[in-house]
Formats: sequence, C-alpha cells, structure tokens
Amino acid sequence: QWFLITNCILLIVIPFLNEVLFPNVAFTKSEEQNLASLLLHCAQLSNGIQQIQCIKQIMPLVKKMDQNSACDPMVKACLDILGEIYFSLGMKNPLKKVLASSLNGLSEQFMTEAVQSFVCCLREELKTTDIYLYRKVLDNLASCMEDFSLGMMTWSVLSLVLTCSVFLQFLQKSLLDIQEENRKNSGNCIVQTQLMHDLLVAIKVSMMLVQKLQENIQGNLWKNPDSLIWQSMCSLLKSSTNFLMDETLLQTVQTTSGLAFILFTKAMYGPPEELPSLVSVFLLLRNFDCIPAWFVSNCGILCTEELSDSVLLFLCHGALAMLEWKKGSMGENGEKLLLDIASVLLSLSSELKESSMATSLSRILAIWTNSALDALVSCSPNLKISLNGNSDIIGKLLGYVYTHWEHPLDAVRHQTKLIFKNLLQIHRTTITGSDEKSDLFFAGLTKSLLSLEWHVKGKYASLGCLVECLGTENILQLDRTIPVQILDVMNDQSLAPYASDLLETMFVNHKVHFTSSFQERTWIDQWHDTWVSPLLLILCEGNHDQTTYVIDYYLPKLLKCSPDSLSYMIKILQASADANLGSRSTRGALGALMACLRTARAHGHLELSNIMSSGLVSSECVKQGLVHQHNQVCIDALGLLCETHRSTEIVSMEEMQLIQFSITYNLNSQSPSVRQQMCSLLRKLFCRIQESSQVLYKLEQNKTKQELLEDSTKWDPVGILQQYKVFMSSVCDRLFEALFPGSSHATRFSTLTILGSIAEIFSVQKGQTQVFQLTQEINSTRVQTLIQCFASTFEEVKVLAFELLIKLRDVAFNLQDSENLELLFQAAMDLSTSTKPYDCVTASYLLNFLVHHEELQRICLGKWVEHNFQIDEDQSTSTVEKNTLAVIKLLLANVEEEIFQAKKSLLQAAASFPMYGRVHCITGALQQLPLNNLTLITEWKQMVARLILMSYKLSGVVSPVVQSSSPEGLIPMESDSETADRLQMILHEIQPKDTNDYFIQAKILKEYCKVEPEKLVDHKPTENICTEIRGKERQTCDVTAQMVLVCCWRSMKEISLLLGTLCKLLPSQAASESSDGLITVEQVNNIGDYFKHHLLQSRHRGAFELAYAGFVQLTETLSRCNSESLRRMPEQWLCHVLGEIKSCDPSSKLCTTRRSAGIPFYIQALLASEPKKGKADLLKMTMKELISLAAPLNESSSIIPQVHALNILRALFRDTRLGENIMPYVADGVQAAILGFMSPVWAVRNSSTLLFTLLGTNFKEFFSRFPSLYPFLLKELEIVANALDSETEELKLHPSLFLLLLILGKLYPSPMDGTYSALSMAPFVPFIIRCGHSPVYRSRDMSGRALVPFVMVNEVPQTVLSLLKGLPDCTSPCIRQNAIHGTLLQVFHLLQSYLESKQHINSDFQEGLSDIVTCVGTKLWLAKRPNPCLVTRAAYIDVLVMLSTRLGKFQRPGTQLFGFWEEMNTIISGSELMTGILYSSAVPGLTQYLQSITKLVISVLSVTAGLGIQSSSSPFAEKIAKPSLSVVSLLHCEFHEVRLLVLEAVLLWLKQINSKQITEKERGVLCLLADLEDTLLTIALKEKNLQCFCKVLEILYNMDLRSVLPKTECSIKMDPNELLSWSLNVVDISNSILLMYVLCFQISEEVLKKWVQLIVCSCGDEQQTEMLLSAAEVLKSITSFFLINEKLILGLSDTLAMWKCVVLLLQNEDLVVRDAAAEVIQMAQSQRKNSKGTEFAFRIVNAPMALDLAFGILCELLQLWGEIRAGIPILLEWLLGDNELKRDVETSEEDDYLFDKGEVNFWAEKLTNVKQLSKHLLQLISMTHLTSADQVELHQLSRTVLEQAQLVAHLLKMLPPTPEFSKTVEFTRLAIQNERISICLKILHLLKSDDICKNKNLEK
Repeated sequence: QWFLITNCILLIVIPFLNEVLFPNVAFTKSEEQNLASLLLHCAQLSNGIQQIQCIKQIMPLVKKMDQNSACDPMVKACLDILGEIYFSLGMKNPLKKVLASSLNGLSEQFMTEAVQSFVCCLREELKTTDIYLYRKVLDNLASCMEDFSLGMMTWSVLSLVLTCSVFLQFLQKSLLDIQEENRKNSGNCIVQTQLMHDLLVAIKVSMMLVQKLQENIQGNLWKNPDSLIWQSMCSLLKSSTNFLMDETLLQTVQTTSGLAFILFTKAMYGPPEELPSLVSVFLLLRNFDCIPAWFVSNCGILCTEELSDSVLLFLCHGALAMLEWKKGSMGENGEKLLLDIASVLLSLSSELKESSMATSLSRILAIWTNSALDALVSCSPNLKISLNGNSDIIGKLLGYVYTHWEHPLDAVRHQTKLIFKNLLQIHRTTITGSDEKSDLFFAGLTKSLLSLEWHVKGKYASLGCLVECLGTENILQLDRTIPVQILDVMNDQSLAPYASDLLETMFVNHKVHFTSSFQERTWIDQWHDTWVSPLLLILCEGNHDQTTYVIDYYLPKLLKCSPDSLSYMIKILQASADANLGSRSTRGALGALMACLRTARAHGHLELSNIMSSGLVSSECVKQGLVHQHNQVCIDALGLLCETHRSTEIVSMEEMQLIQFSITYNLNSQSPSVRQQMCSLLRKLFCRIQESSQVLYKLEQNKTKQELLEDSTKWDPVGILQQYKVFMSSVCDRLFEALFPGSSHATRFSTLTILGSIAEIFSVQKGQTQVFQLTQEINSTRVQTLIQCFASTFEEVKVLAFELLIKLRDVAFNLQDSENLELLFQAAMDLSTSTKPYDCVTASYLLNFLVHHEELQRICLGKWVEHNFQIDEDQSTSTVEKNTLAVIKLLLANVEEEIFQAKKSLLQAAASFPMYGRVHCITGALQQLPLNNLTLITEWKQMVARLILMSYKLSGVVSPVVQSSSPEGLIPMESDSETADRLQMILHEIQPKDTNDYFIQAKILKEYCKVEPEKLVDHKPTENICTEIRGKERQTCDVTAQMVLVCCWRSMKEISLLLGTLCKLLPSQAASESSDGLITVEQVNNIGDYFKHHLLQSRHRGAFELAYAGFVQLTETLSRCNSESLRRMPEQWLCHVLGEIKSCDPSSKLCTTRRSAGIPFYIQALLASEPKKGKADLLKMTMKELISLAAPLNESSSIIPQVHALNILRALFRDTRLGENIMPYVADGVQAAILGFMSPVWAVRNSSTLLFTLLGTNFKEFFSRFPSLYPFLLKELEIVANALDSETEELKLHPSLFLLLLILGKLYPSPMDGTYSALSMAPFVPFIIRCGHSPVYRSRDMSGRALVPFVMVNEVPQTVLSLLKGLPDCTSPCIRQNAIHGTLLQVFHLLQSYLESKQHINSDFQEGLSDIVTCVGTKLWLAKRPNPCLVTRAAYIDVLVMLSTRLGKFQRPGTQLFGFWEEMNTIISGSELMTGILYSSAVPGLTQYLQSITKLVISVLSVTAGLGIQSSSSPFAEKIAKPSLSVVSLLHCEFHEVRLLVLEAVLLWLKQINSKQITEKERGVLCLLADLEDTLLTIALKEKNLQCFCKVLEILYNMDLRSVLPKTECSIKMDPNELLSWSLNVVDISNSILLMYVLCFQISEEVLKKWVQLIVCSCGDEQQTEMLLSAAEVLKSITSFFLINEKLILGLSDTLAMWKCVVLLLQNEDLVVRDAAAEVIQMAQSQRKNSKGTEFAFRIVNAPMALDLAFGILCELLQLWGEIRAGIPILLEWLLGDNELKRDVETSEEDDYLFDKGEVNFWAEKLTNVKQLSKHLLQLISMTHLTSADQVELHQLSRTVLEQAQLVAHLLKMLPPTPEFSKTVEFTRLAIQNERISICLKILHLLKSDDICKNKNLEK
C-alpha cells in the first residue's frame, strides 16, 4: 500500500516542482524550496510514523502563506498533493486522521482551494468500476461525511456541482454489483466474507449519506416522484428490502438492512405521524390495502411473502433505532407501535433459539426499554397505564428476564440485566409522585427475589438493580443477614463474581446513604459491622475455596470503596494473629492479615516499609506466613512482598532477605496452582527489580540534579544496584542448587520456570544497562545440569529446560567441548530408537537443542552420515535450517532402513527398533523451524516427498494391527501349534495390507530367523507365552502383545502428526497446478485420503484419536486456502462419509463397535474447520442428517446408521469448538437419546445412554432454552405413568422411565413459576406421583427425587399433606405396598428439601411443619407391627426420624409436640428391638427396618437428653425422659448394623464434647455416655464385625483412658499392661493402630519396646495412608512426653527411632501425611515457645520447614540430654542412608517393563534431607569432644563410608557414556549416594581434625 501511495504522490509532485520552484511567489525562496523538498521527502518515505512527522512539518509552512498566496500555483499543487494522499490512504490509517486534523485547521482563504482539490479527487473516485475497489471509494465517502469542516464544505460544493443523485446512483450501483458478485462466488467463503463486509459498508454509507443530505437539502426533492433523488431513493429502498429478506446474507447485513429500510421509508413516506401505522402493518396487521402503490412496487416482497422471525426482528430493530420516540412526535400511533413491537419481540423470544438471534433479540428488547423510557417523558396517560409494573406487558418482560438471566451467553445475560434495570425505571416513571417504599410492585418484587435460593445467578444482578433503585438500607431492613448469606455462597466459583458484584453495589450504596445522612463519621462502626466483620470471620475460619474467592472478588472492591477500613482490619487481625495462626485447612488471623495486606499493597492502599517500620507487622510475622502450612497463606505472604501498584518501587533489603527465605522452603510444592502463582509472583518481583534498576541508573547519571532534590539522601543508587546484583546472584545459586540429583518434579518445574523468567527479564537490550545477566552465572556444570533435565520423566520439565537452554545457547555451547557434544548426539540417536516410548521425547529435545550449534555437522554428523548429505554452504541459510535438514536426512535414512527390516519381521522391530521414535524426532525438528521462511527450497521439497512416502510405507507395515477388530490382544505369533491355529482365524480377518507373508500365517518364532510353516509342528510348547527373539547382537529379548501394539499405534500416531505438520507447508495461495510451496496439491489430496482411510477403519483408540490431531491440522490448512478445489475438500469428504453411513452398505468397512471408532473424530475435524464467522452451513446440514438418522425406525437396515448417528452426535455435542452453534440441536439430541433407549437392539441403547449422559449436564436450562422438550417430556411421562397404572400390580416396565425421572430430577422450576413463566411445571406433578407406584424400587426412589424440583418450597406442606392423606388406613381393603412405599419416598424427599431450606425459617414454616406432624400421626400404623411390610415400615420411620431431628432442634418445643415424642416412644417400645427379632436376616427389608428404627431411637435419645425437655414439668416430659431403650442395650443387639449405627452416634457425641462444639444446653448427651466404659471394653474383646471393632477402638481412643483403664480388671479381667499387650497384638493382626495413654501406669520395658517397634513399622513407605496418619497422630500425642521431654524416658535409641519416624513421615509422598507429621513439630515448637517465653518460634509450618526444624530441635535435644557423642554416629548413619547399593547390583538384571519410568519422584528428595541434617550436624560438632572410644566407633564408620565410596565409584565407571540418559535411574541413585558419602566424609574429617586440635591444645 505504501509503495502505491509513494508512486502516486511522486507522479503528482515531480511535474509541479519544476514549474513552481522559480516563478514569483508570495513567500521566500527558501520556504518555497523547503516546502517542495518536504513534499518530495514525504512521498519517498515508506515508514508511516515518519510520514506523519513530515506532514506535521509541512502544515505550518502552508499556514504561513499570506492571503495573496491563495491563488499561487504552489499552494494549489500542495493542496492537490495532500488531497491525493488523503484519498489514497486506508480508513484506519493514522496518517489519514493526521491529515484530516491538519486540513481542518486551514484558514478560510485556503479552504476554497482545498475543497476544489477534494472535489476533483471525489469526482475521480466515483468513476471507479472495479468491484473490489468499491470498498476504498465507500471508505472515502464515509470519511468525507465526518464532522470536520473540510469534509462538510466539500459536500456543500458537490451538492451544487454534481447533484445528490450522482452519489445515490453510485451507491445503488455498488450495492447491485456487490450483490451480483457475491452470487457468482457462492461457496467461496473467503471471497464471500470480503464481499459481505463490503456490502455492509455500502449500506451503512448509503444510510449516512441520506441522513447528511436530509440535513443539508431542504424542499420536496425527497417527495417528488419525478426527481432523480426520488428514483435513486426508490432503488435504495428496493435493495434494502431485498437484502432484508435474503437469508443467505450475514446477519449483520440483514440487521443493517432493517435499519436502512426504516430510514429510507421515513425519508420518503409522509406525513410522519402515519409512519408508525405503516410499520405496524408489516409487523402485525398484514393488511396492505391502504399502502401507496410506489411503496408496493418497491417493497412488494414484504407484502407478498410470509415474513420470517428474523425479518420481523430486524424490522423491530429498525423501527426502534430509526424512529423518533422522544417528545411524542408520532402521537398515539407511535405509542401503539411501541406496544406492538413489544408484543412481536416477546412472541419471537420463544422461537429464536440460535445463539446469534437470541443475542440480537435481547439487545433489541433492551433498546425497546430505552425507547419506552424516552416515550414516557411526554406521553398519554394510557401509555403510563400500559407500562406500569403491574401491567401485562411488563409482566411478560419480567418473564423474559427470569427465563434468560442465566443464559449461557454473556451478552444475553448482560442485556437481560439492562432490561430489568430499565423496567424498574419504567415503573418508577409511571408512579412519579408516589412513595416508592410503599409501592406494592417494588415490595412484591423485592420479596419474591429474596425468597429465591442463592444458587439462582440471575438473583444477584436483579437485586443489584433493586438496590440502586430503592437503596441498600431499605433492603437490609427486610433481612439484616443478607451480606452474610451472600458471603456464604462465595465458596462456589460460578457464583462468586455475581455475589461480589451485588455486595459491591450494596456497600457502595450503603456508604453513600450514610455519608449523605450523617455529618460525622459516627456511622463507620455500623458500616464495618455490616460489611467488614463478616469478611474477617470468613478469612479466618472459612474453607479454602470460599476464602480464595472472597479475597479475589470481594476484598479489592471493599478496599477501593473504603481504603480507611484497612487500618481497622489490621488492628482486629493483629490482635488475634498470635493466638489464631490457622491450620492446614484454615487461614487463621495470620492468613487473613497476609491476604488483606497483600491486596491492599497490590492496589496501592499501603506502603510495606511503613507498616513494617511502624511495628504493625513484623518480619517474623511475614516469615511465619511464608512457611505456613496453608498453601494460600504462603502465596499471600509472598504476594505481599512481590506485588505493588508501582512497577518501579525499590525492593528493600528486608524484602530480598524474606524472598530468599521463601525460595528455600517453597520450591517443592505439589500443588500446580501454588507453583504457578509462586512463579508468577517472583516474575513480578524480577520485573520490578529490572524496571527500578533502570530508574536508578538514570538517577546515577543525573546525580548532580538528584542532589538538588530534598530526598536525595533517601536512596543510594549505586548501593541499591549492588544489592540487586548480589541478591539475583544468590537467588540463581539457590535455584541451580535445587536441581540436584533426585530433585522432585515440583522443584524442577518451579526452578526452571523461575530461571526462565530471569533469563527473559534480564536479557540484554540495546541501549540498556542490565543490573544482572543470567549468562554471567552459567558454568559448564550448570549447563550439564540443565541438559540432564531432558531426562526427566515429565515433559513439562523438558520443555522448560529446553526453552532456558535456547535462551542461553551461546554461552552453553561455548562451555561444551566437542567430545561432550558428540556424546549427547550419540545419546539422542540411541534414544530415538529405544523401546521405551518416553525416550524418543528426550531424544527430540536433545536434537532440537543441538541443531542450534554451528559446528554440529562437523563435530557430530560426519561419522553418522554414510550417504552424500553434504549441503552447499549458503551464507543466507540459518544454522538451524542447515542442521535440521541434515538431522532429518539422517533420521529418515535410519527409519527407511528400519521399515525395510520391519517388513520382514514386525516382532523384531517392536522388540529392537520401534520406528515411531525416529518419526517423532523428525516431527519435533520440523515444528521448531520457521516453515514459511526456509531458503533451501529444493532440498526441502525433496525431503517432504521422501517423508510422505516414508509415512505411507510405515503405515502399511503397522496399520493391519491397529485396524484389527481386537488390536489390544493381537500379537501375530504364538509359541505352540494349538494357539497358532486359533490365531489363524484372527489373522485371516485382518486382510493384509503389505506384500510379505507376515499376516498370511501365524508364526512361531524362537530366534531371529524365519521358521518354515511345515516345521511349525516340530516345535515344542514353551512355558513362556512371550516369544524370544535374538537381534543382531544375539541378545535375547521378549516380545509381548503390548510391545507390538505400542509399536504400531504409536507409529500411526507419529505418522499422523508428521503429515499434519507437513500440510502446514501448503501456501494459502496454492492452486490446482503446481505451486511454489514445499508440498503440492496432489500430495495434500493423497494425505487427505490417507487420513480418511485411517480414521474410518482404525480400531485402536490411541491410533485414531491422535490421527485426529493431524487431520485437524490438514482441515484447518485447507479452510484457509484460496483454491476452490482445496477449500471444498472437507465438504466433499463430509458428504461422502455421511452418504456411506446412510447407505448401510454391507461391504462398508466402517467400524460400528468401539463407539464408531474414528468416525466421530473424522466428522468433528471436518466441522471444526468451518469458518467461525460464517453461517455454519456444513454443521446445519450434518446435524439435520444425523438427527434424522438417530430417530428410531422399524427397519433392521436403519440400526447401524442409527448407532453411528448417536455416537457422532455425542462427539459433536462434546466439542466445545462448535460453541453455541450446536445448542439449537440439543432438544433433538435429548429426544433421540430417550427414544433410542427404547430400542430392542443393545448397540442402540448403549449409544443412546452415552449421548444422554453427556447431555444430562444442562437439564436445568431445557425448558427455557428448548421449549420443544416441554411437550415431548410431558407426553412421554404420561405414557410411562399410564403403563404403570395397573390394579393387579403387574410388573410393567417402560424403558424410558429411568431416563425421564433422571432428567426431571435435575430440573429446577422457574423462579417465578405460576406468576410470569409461560411453561408451568404443575402438569408434571401428577404423573411423577404416579411413577412412584412403580414395582421397581429404584424407580420409586427416583420419582421421589424428581418430584422435589417441581414443587415450590411454599407449596411443600400442602403437597406433603395431600400425599399423606392418600395413604391407606389399616382397615383399607386394598393395600398396595409399592404405592405406599413410593408415596413415602416422595414425602421423605419433599420434607428433606423443605427442612433444609434457609429461606423459610419463619412462622409460616413452623405452622406448616406442625400440620405435617399432626397428619403424620394419623398414619402411624404404617410404622408399627400391623404393617407387615418391613420396607414401608422403614420408609415411614425415616420420615419420623427426620421430623424428630428437626423438632429436637427447636429451642422451646411447644407442649403440643410432646404427643409426638410419646408416639415415637410407643413405636420404639413395640418394635422388634424391644420384643426380640423373630425374623432371619434374609427377610426382605429387615436390615433397612432395623437401621431406621435404630436411627429413631438415637434421635429420641438425643432429644430427651436435652435440658429443654428434662427440665419441663409436663407429665409427657417425665414419661419420655425414661426411654425404653438405652445405648447399652442397643450395643448388645445381635445385628451388627444396629451396633454400628449406635457406635457411630456415640463417637460423634464424644468428638463434639472433646472439641467443645456442643452447646451448654446440649450437654445432656453426657448422660448417654455414662458408664459405657465397661460395655465398650467387653465389646472390644468379643466383637467379630471388623467395622464395629474399629469403631469401638476409635471410641476408646477418644475417651480419657485414665478413667477407662482402672475398670479393665473388673470388666475384662486385665490390668493396663495386659490391655496394652493385647492392643499391640491386635495391631499385628488387623494392621491398625490403637494408642493407649500410659502416663499413670507402670508399663514393662518389653511392652514399651514392642510398642516403639510397632510405631516404627507403621511409618514405612509401603504402608497405607490411613496407617501413616494414625502413626502421625500417635507421634503428635507423645511429643511432649517422649520426644521433647528433658528426660530420655524411652532411651536414646528408641527416642531417635521415633524421631526418625517423624522425619520419614515429613518426606512422605502424600501431602496429607506430611501435614499430619508437621503437626508433631508444631506441638514441639509450641511447647518450646511456652517454656522460653516471648521468643519467636515457627509453629504452623509446611513440611520442608518442619523437616528443617525437626533436625534443629533434635540437635538441641542431644545437647539437653548430654548425648551428643552418642547421637552423632546415629545421625551420621541417617546421613549415609541404608546400604541399598549391593541390592541394586543384585536386582539390576530384572526385566524392564515397557512403560516403567523408574522411581517417579513427586515430592520426597533424599538430598534435601541430607543437606538439612548436615547443616545442623555441622553446628553440633563444634560443641563436641570425642573420647578414644568414640574415635574407634568413628573409625569403623569411616571404613564403611570409604568402602561405599569405592563401590559407588566403581559402579559409576561401569555405566555407559551419558548414563543420565541411557541409565537414568541407576545414575540418579548413584549420584545421590555419592553426595551422601561426600558429606559424611566431610563431617568425619571435621570431627577427626577437631579432636586432634583439641588434644594438641590439651598437651600444650
């Protein structure tokens, strides 16, 4: 574009320059030459910014010309040039805006010349005939119509010179030409899209032109049929009508055409007050008798054809946008039209479900409400009545709001909120002068909204609108707990944004109310109590999700509203921070403080240095936060240090020290989110250091100026920069140290991410001095460490290491010698053909790194390349391209040879050289190349052809396996003739694809040679089912079916990805003939055929899923091509496969099993490539076909197409890329799934179930979004209910019953059902109740659950009463137990939802509950013996249990309820639990009944134990205070189900008492636990049921055993010592732990030893999590008595053994176990803090910090005990670790498993343990003096260490080159042990040398 502009300007400038430089002019020669030279210079420039600067220099020279220069040729030439520039520029070009602004400032004397220049340019523009240049002309026309003086003057001149009709004719011609061109290019999406946008611009320009001409041209030209303007307007009107009715156009074009139609009609039609009647005719009346003939002739299509819904919508939009609604200018006709439009729009709301149309409708409805507000300003009284809140039309609009306020589209939800807000304003306007507070509409609306459950998302926005309208205080007067209720729902992320927005609206409005009502800030305490105090409570005690969302969404808004509240928060939290540090599950006051401080600092509300220097927050407090056990507290503390609102704020020394402290203990976080947050925060810190350093450098440069400033002494730039450098260097040191052998995945991920950020942020930039450079910290060891990260089993670690090495590649390669590079290349080539699938990934990263080395070909490739791979030296070719080409050639040569060998024996290939690794490396190498910027075109073309051919060959070898009907179990060989015969049938089925006899006969292979078929019978069967194959080196290896399958499907995967990558080489301009691209159209065609064949015939999921990824790349490439043939390929493929599915051809090879295998993926890829901005024609066509095929037919030939259709539909509905375009078909999909479930064919039912399961996640929206489901489900439910109605109770099962009840159970009713909702739920209720009579138990239960959503909460009491009254009496002649059971289940579920409702705890609620209790009492016979059915008895008792539990929670139960308790006691007294159980356990329902009656007994016992009833003087209270059954009697029941329930209740009561969760009034339950010890001890010895036994032990553990143990001798004849021995024996048998407090009793040493040994055994890594947690709890309990006691009660050996258990648990892979073990350290730290007074001590810490503290505490204890000399050798043995080396050597020959990655390390790091222990040991030995006896022991230990050192050195030498890649596990293990040994030797050396020095000192 700039090139064309430059040429154009030069053509204008140069002729003028010769003529105008020399004549006499009115300004100086120098100015004249300067202006000319500037114009010429501007013409020659190609940079837009420079041209803008040049124009800004030119315009002052033009403006300097005096008035006499106006006619000067130089002036004219200058203005002509500027005009040409202006018209040659694009619409959005910034230079055009600059020119417009500059020309706008011309003086009047030059304006005429400028206008003439513009007229000439416009006259030329209007002569354009090229359709594709129309857009440029249209843009220029639009520019000239903008409001700047030059443009307006131009229009004024042109109106006189050319007449307006010329413009109108041009516009009409452009519209017709573009429309015709669009028709010619039908199917060419790219061209059509461009033409559509051109058409849209033409329509907009025509509208703009008509509006401008209306403003500037007065008179009758618009109304005169003989004028040219009239004729042009008629043409425009006709065109706009055609566009409006053309459904093939883009929706935006149709919408704009609707606007244009109304605008043009408005301009031509008169009088204005009649225009609304005309519009109403089109919208509603459809009576065209009174319409003028000229209008019919131009818009006849609107009169003769039925208008579609979309056309009606666009007409409504046009009327609302283009007609004048203010000032009542259209009179009563306008008011009637306004109401008519509302009626039309509301009728369309139930019809238009497509996402784009639904969005448009919501936007137009919002426009209507704005128009209504405008109309109400000056309107008739009738309109106010019609728009009052209680009117019908407003009610319907509210109904629209309620059904769309949870729409999945953001735009619809936003418009719905605007509609609701405007409706409130509309009603407010209609009642002007009335009291809003007492208005019934507002009161009713507020009450109904507040009554909704908080899970209704639309409630929040609507309440926010009400708050803005009525005020927060008025809402809070109804319910003061609203803020707390809203905060409570913020544990749901989907609700948190809505809740926070509502809260913000409320507290901002509340503050405004207070500030306007009170002069002083006396109101602030009340405001804090309402909005801040609940927040602080949640931050301290809330769960993780709730606190996170409150901090993210609520806290910043609160601080923004009231920054001063921060000091209040700090004051409250600081006061309780020390006492409430939090835990692993709660933040506590400390965590809340960190969160508040972090948020405040990040938003600029505080300075960290100020609060730390003032003592509000100490550095120790921040340190505690940085290592807190709660992850988010750590992140908040780190965020406090890293985040600030000023990116150049200086980082203080204290902050740096705290950051280093944090990095030490937080790199190894198992939580991905924590790692990401930590890395992100540190990145912010580094950016701050970098940006602030630049400021400091500038300050240093301007030091003389800086010294003049007042605060010049505040900073020392040089000193701070030095601190920065030292800090960054120390951080890098710590990070590289963290990449030690055996470091966990989490540590490596965090470390590499942070190092990558450092390398990126502190990269060297031109003109900048960097305070730090990572390259300066790099040495050869660190480079080797980064390269070794490629061996990680986690690919994300490989990616991070690769990216970092690429950033450091220059330094990295300089530090690597040739020999090392050659070894790395050798390792990469070896790994590329490894049988381990993950090795080839490592090889790919290695090769991708090495190709950046300039000398790679000379150093590494020379000895590998046998063929002539030499590439001509071309200086313009990049090193990466040359090296990549050479590497790919090498890999390709290898894989071609391996394919040749694989054709002979695929088994040998699978076992020795699986080919997929080479292909993976080739694909990886291609993916890092700039494919569009290659220079070696010829070589790459040849390479691409070879790669494609290789892919086909490899596919031919492996595809028979993955296309087998059972690929997972296929291995084409067996070891005996019998199995070979069976295999022969499978091989025959496969149909070979290659030319060898591989699949012709089953082979029996004993070694790497062919076995003749005739000799097959001579082979004896072998014991091993695997085949032994000997490779070239005669090494025996086993081939399993898994190895063959992995080789084949991974090869197919890599082929697909390679071909997909190659397809990207196709240029977008490719034509059918050969092009300049690296890949030809023919090759792309063949690749498409390959994918089609593979996806439609593969059986192995891994194969076709990953082929799909490659096929998507192909389809996306084709969709972007200009070539018609290529672009239409996906459509042709789609039609072909749909036709094949539909035809049901018996010869078709499409897979009907395995969920249609790759067919859904194939169709997904084709549809996903369709342009997103189009009309999705392919999707619509496909869905129409699939829905029709999925419908059930009674023909056997339709079964297979139906199965395919259902499977494909499932895949499409699951594909998020199809977005909202798929939603209109959901209703049809649900219907197909339900109807398919009734098919007699299993395959159809299976596919229908899968489809239904997918669609079942969005049921709650169905009736509002898919109204067609309403009659369908209602009809199906009626059919099901009728099938169940049978007087004989005959077993009639309807297939749809289950699905229907499942759907209905997931629905919830419209919030205003019965008031505004068009689709009432009421008709479903009787049918659901009838479904409860089903003979199937599960169906009855589901009917009960399904009934709940259909009954509004306030209707539950009446519905329950109706159901209870329908139950039979005991004298009824016909008692149907199934019906009774179904009714009771419905009652149960309805009551459950009613009692759990938080919105109805009021007098109505209690009254309804009382009525239910009364009615329940009339049917009590169902709970007693007269009812012979135990199942219905249990169901009725379940209802009673629920009522009993709820009534028992009333603080003051009324006397009328005591009768209920008496009846409960009667039922219990008459139950089998009292009289004896005469049934056997096999009786149906007995167990259920016993469980229910037991629950009732427990409930009544809990209630009667309460003080409220016991203290009552009522005779009923006295009677029920003596329950007929006690806890002890229930514990002796013979049914373990009863005992288990009672034991669980006892345990719950006990835990509540111990945790003080029980209120003072509830402490009556203590009487229920009295004298239970004897019973529990007896049960413990006799209990046979394992669950009950565990509960008994848990109860005993939670009891105070000091009161239990004295009773053991009389109850179980054991003393405490014997009881402890018994418990230890139980542990051995049952693998569980029982801890006994033995503080008050004398326990034998033997028993204690056994107990210690038991604890030690329970802490092993092999133990289950429950066992480890129990062990941690034991250790925590004994901390103060055994672990940190000043006396060694257990002795040093056993005490250290217990401490080692703590250390082991702190390194466990399970986070829960580590956190439990950290509580041991917390207990120890708390004890130390209490004993040492006010000294700071870490308490609530994470596992890494706890481990460090553990070693520190242990070393201090050794000093305290005086056992340093005895303890050091033991700790040194801990350092050295277990001697596993010999065992490793012995077991190293074991078989490798295919996917075995060795010891995957997620958290535990052995060397972390070693380093932390050695740190504390080094401190300890400085206080140690060894005796000669100690020296002997140390000498023995030294010999052991030296022996191990020699062994490790020997084993390391035995490893192959680059063992970190070839023997990763062994190398890592040896490296860890080597580090252990070196640290041990260092400490031993220090001990010896220290002792020698001390002896010499003594001698002296």
